[in-house]
This record gives sequence, C-alpha cells and structure tokens, in this order.
Amino acid sequence: MIIEVKVPSPGESITEVEIESWLVDNGATVDMDDELAEINSDKATLTINAENAGVVEILVEEGETVEVGQVIAKIDTSAAGAAPVAKKEEVKTDAKPESKEVVSADSHAKGHPSVSAQKMMNEKGLSKEEVQGSGRGGRVTKTDVIDASKNKAAKPAEPKKEEKSEKRPLPGLPTPGNGEDRVQSREKMSSMRRAIANRLVSVKNETAMLTTFNEVDLTEVKKLRAKYKEKFKETHGVGLGFMSFFTKAVTMALMEFPGVNAQIDGKEILYHNYADIGIAVSTPRGLVVPVIRDAHLMSLNEIEQSVLHYALKARENKITIEDMTGGTFSITNGGVFGSMLSTPILNPPQSAILGMHNIVDRPMALNGEVKIRPIMYVALSYDHRVIDGKEAVSFLFRVKERLEDPSRMLLGV
Repeated sequence: MIIEVKVPSPGESITEVEIESWLVDNGATVDMDDELAEINSDKATLTINAENAGVVEILVEEGETVEVGQVIAKIDTSAAGAAPVAKKEEVKTDAKPESKEVVSADSHAKGHPSVSAQKMMNEKGLSKEEVQGSGRGGRVTKTDVIDASKNKAAKPAEPKKEEKSEKRPLPGLPTPGNGEDRVQSREKMSSMRRAIANRLVSVKNETAMLTTFNEVDLTEVKKLRAKYKEKFKETHGVGLGFMSFFTKAVTMALMEFPGVNAQIDGKEILYHNYADIGIAVSTPRGLVVPVIRDAHLMSLNEIEQSVLHYALKARENKITIEDMTGGTFSITNGGVFGSMLSTPILNPPQSAILGMHNIVDRPMALNGEVKIRPIMYVALSYDHRVIDGKEAVSFLFRVKERLEDPSRMLLGV
C-alpha cells in the first residue's frame, strides 16, 4: 500500500511553505510517527511525521517551495520492516562484457554534509568540491572532512619565484594568513527569516516611528527579589524575575494611557480595554513574539509562569501561530545579551513596544550625594500617528515610577 505524504496547513492565510530539510534519506525505512522533514512557513517551523511504517520515496528536494496539500513523499507500507535496497544500474561501454561497471544511482544526500561535518568544513576552510562523501547515500561525514583536511595539508606548497630587480624592493606587508583561512559561505534565507525582514522594512516605511528614553533605578526591585525569591519559588514553583515586574508596571500604565495600547484600523483608531502583552523570544530560527493574554489581570507569579511556558515552548520550536496572534503591546529584552541601549522596532499592528536593557551599577546624584545604584535604560518606540509625544513620555515615566517603588504595584496605586 502506498501512502502519500502531504504538506499540512501551518495556519490560516498560509498557502505555501519551504522544505527546510529532510530528516531521512530517500529509500530509508521508517517507523510510524518518525520525523520525516522540517517545513518553514512565514510564521514558524513545523515537523512532518510518518503516518505509517514503510519505505520512504522523496519527491521534492530540500529548499524547494511547495503548496499546502502538495504530495512531497510516498511511503510504501508493504515494505515495512525490510531494509532499503539502493537502486543500481549498469553502464554500458564499448569494452568487453566483463568490463561493465555497476554505478549506484545518485542519492538526494550525495555531496551534502551533515551539520557537524559542515561546521568542521567551515573551520578548516574546505569547500564541497574538496570533500568526497562516503556516508549513506553519498552524504559527507566528519571522517570525510578529516581525511580531506589531511590530504590538503600533505600537498607540497608551490615554490615562489623570485623576481630580480635593480630597484630597491618595497618592504613587504605583514601576512598573518596565507589566504586559505579566508572562507566565505552562503546559505539560503528561510521563509521565516525573509518574512521577518520584509515585515521590519515595512514597519519603518509605513509608520511614523519615534523612540523616547528614560532610566530606571531598580534598587527596590532587587531588594524585593533578594528578600522573597526563595519563598516565591517555594510557593509558586517559578523564579521571580524582572520580566514580571516590568509586565505588571506596563499593564497598569496601559490602563492609564489607553492610546499607547491602541492601533490604527483603516481610518479609525481601535482602543482596547485589556492588555495582551507580546514577549519577544529569540530562537535559533529567528525572533518570535508569543502573547500573554489578559496580562493586566495577572499576578506576578502568573506572569512568571506564562513567561516560562513560552520560553520552554520556543526552545523546543513548538510556538504556534495562535500563540503569536493578537497582542496590544510588546516587550523586548536586549539586556539578556548585554545591550546597553537600543531603539526597538514596532510589532505591527501594535503602536508601541518597550525595550529593556542590561542593569549596570552607575553613580547617581541623590539628595546632594553620589550613590551607586543599579540602573537600566529603557526605551519606548511608538507610532506618532496614534500616540503624541506627551502621552508616550508620560507613559514611560509612569512605568519608571512603579518600578522604582514596586509596592505601588502590589497595592494597585
């Protein structure tokens, strides 16, 4: 029995995807639920699993763009449990019959290095033409890279010819490398990365984006965390981080300044009486922004649980389109990577985004004295078509006030 493997729909409005990579070789025997391939859409990367056990026949190459519902592979269930047999064909020549050669058919994996082999090739400055694959289906393995590197090192360097000149020669330039260390590599942009690029460019072109800055003294927040973090984790099962304090301060300020929580809808401005907060999460495949629904109604521990849930889900590449749909305001934290200051880009159709940064001990003038305080620079990027400067600055200052006196958040004042 032959079963067709079709491209599933990643979500509404998505009509085509890209074959990111095949996780099995052509002709391989698979079991039910084995992962066959990864596909890329504009929003996320999904995995296609085998519906039945059998032998796989791959119909579409890696990197190709296919439509949702298109057949990309077939599974022969009648061959389940049997070892895959490589197809072979005879090559006829003018020689005698005993001189015929048997050449195996090209595999889809021929000449393609594994992930670890590609990394080693980049480190040693080897191109695909310099490495012969001996793995399954002709795939390049780490052993092939090591052998190719040894062969390359064994080749004698060509002697340089000395040129005679009566003029005094110019002093030579320093040569830290012989040129072989200068390696360039290319890889195709995933559909997700292309979608992110197009979206960010459109934001710059279609909005009147402006950024305002302020600084926050996190002394009281750090004291509160140091005093209760062990009890907090024991009680709620999650750590007490900075994101919950910032999210709580933001949601309270959004209720006070509804324009920052609004968005343009045609010729109208759409206001929200709730706060769905998008939290930017960095993954190896790109930036995703899952949304915490009704964050304005959550306590600190509920916010921390939501942040942890999406962080683990993103790490396992399981963020769905539904997780990222909606959102009235976003928060991004470049401080985890060491950023001191930045101008975050809006997440359309939202009208504002808050950028957090690293916390640094800085000298501050307080009541005529210089004190060392943990300071974070914060940035609010906003669409000036919806939000006036006064409203944006006032909103950011209100966030600052609540973070510098976190008891106000706990008391709701």
